[in-house]
Amino acid sequence: MAKPMAKLGLRSRLFLSHLVVMIVGLSTLVAVGKLYSLKFFVVQLETIQIGGGFNLVRGRQKLVDGFEVAWSKGAFWSVLVGASTAGGLSYLVAKRITQPLIQMEQVTQQVAAGKLEERLPDSEIPELSRLALSFNHMAANLEGVEQRRRDLVGDLTHELRTPLTVLEGYLEGLADGTIDPTVDMYQRLAKETARLRRLVNALQELSQAEAGYLPIQTEKLNLRPLLTAMVEKFSDQLLDEGPTLVLDCPDPLPFVKADPERVEQILVNLLGNSLRYTTEGFITVRAWSEAKKVWVAVEDTGLGIAEDDLPHVFERFWRADRSRDRASGGSGIGLAISKRLVELQSGTIEATSELGKGSSFRFSLPIS
Repeated sequence: MAKPMAKLGLRSRLFLSHLVVMIVGLSTLVAVGKLYSLKFFVVQLETIQIGGGFNLVRGRQKLVDGFEVAWSKGAFWSVLVGASTAGGLSYLVAKRITQPLIQMEQVTQQVAAGKLEERLPDSEIPELSRLALSFNHMAANLEGVEQRRRDLVGDLTHELRTPLTVLEGYLEGLADGTIDPTVDMYQRLAKETARLRRLVNALQELSQAEAGYLPIQTEKLNLRPLLTAMVEKFSDQLLDEGPTLVLDCPDPLPFVKADPERVEQILVNLLGNSLRYTTEGFITVRAWSEAKKVWVAVEDTGLGIAEDDLPHVFERFWRADRSRDRASGGSGIGLAISKRLVELQSGTIEATSELGKGSSFRFSLPIS
């Protein structure tokens, strides 16, 4: 019995379960009526005869026979009408329940075939409605992952094309003799190769950070000496006609729980980004404590970012001006890496900017 039942679908199982319940109920009705109805009828006749003074001896058997005939006909029609009604309702209920499941099966097959935009409609059945909501959420996540994968492939192809084209042109020129093999030429080749290496390393680091594989060794850290060292390091790179780099940090500053190497990496990305787009004015590294965290901000008076572009600054390979960034050597990954590094240290990172007036990037770290 188990094997045939295992081959039945949910609709058939629901229908059979309702049918079994209906048969049991009708069988009980018929059995009870057959066994006890006549006895109850006879007892009632005797009560009427004794209490009312009627003599039912002669007509008693005819009454009993008539009752049996009437009861049999009533039971027959009851079973017929009840079975038909119950069977029809059971079929409709089973169909109503299984129809969304069939639709779910069709949609899941479409999603499995690559149509990630497909979604399930709401159902009147709460359990199925919750299942549809969970499925739609999963499908939306898969669609987002697929879109990010396509964007990554497209952006990576775009980023690699420029240095590879330059290398190819130089190498072909060297091979056919149209370009002299000078020291300057080899330095250009080395520069383009270094750009490729930095891009590959940044991609590997971003992949590890997003997957949670990047090691974070948090410890009790005094930020002030680290910030002072970073400002001194980048000040040595500034030209006389360039911006002024200053530090605004109270002393003492609360200790934070962070990885000093990763904090330094975040500051390198933020300061490098500010230096790239600030030709004059000031770049300020500011730190302050607030509630249970310490904020570190890198503020500049550079080119700034348009309001429409601001929500995308932490996306990998995002650029407001691609040609300008390529010329300056940016990979478009530094801010994405910084965001993930801050999150891995239980912090948050934010950006504010005004086009033509400058930008401010700030991140928080928990107080130790």
